[in-house]
Amino acid sequence: MARIESAMIELGTKAPSFVLEDVITTKRISINQLRGEHGLLVMFICRHCPFVKHVERRLAALGKEYFDKGVGVAAISSNDADCYSEDSPPALRMQAGDLGFTFPYLFDESQEVAHAYNATCTPDFFLFDKDLRLVYRGQLDDSRPGNGVPVTGKDLRGAIDALLAGQPISAQQRPSLGCSIKWKKS
Repeated sequence: MARIESAMIELGTKAPSFVLEDVITTKRISINQLRGEHGLLVMFICRHCPFVKHVERRLAALGKEYFDKGVGVAAISSNDADCYSEDSPPALRMQAGDLGFTFPYLFDESQEVAHAYNATCTPDFFLFDKDLRLVYRGQLDDSRPGNGVPVTGKDLRGAIDALLAGQPISAQQRPSLGCSIKWKKS
């Protein structure tokens, strides 16, 4: 399994705007519709990646918990669905249903959104404050497939909890690690 780290773009970066189709409802949703009272968590994930499979239940629970606390949550899949049929909108819809996602699962067919966010891997996490300025980018926690560390979400949860409490979020953040986004061949 190929491993790649997240790009760790500069904190304070403004969230790139987008409008994408939700594979669950088939409605087009803009970033402004997703933003919560306190901020927005954008997660680049997919269905087939073993790193995502390792944490997907925790992501579903995290989405339920923090949406009720005023943090918007959205997942985006940007993989080339022509080459990776497990990451096609119907397959993503099944994943969302099986896991009980309560947040939109958006499909970035053109891959423009992944490029705009400089997303590199699945999973890749971006937490923005209420002004859509980046306050956290990095790993969910130290757990990886096969390393025996429990999936807790402690790093990302710590950042979200600090955001909600109006506390500073440490700039000492560890990159996420996962499979590379499956880019379309040009």
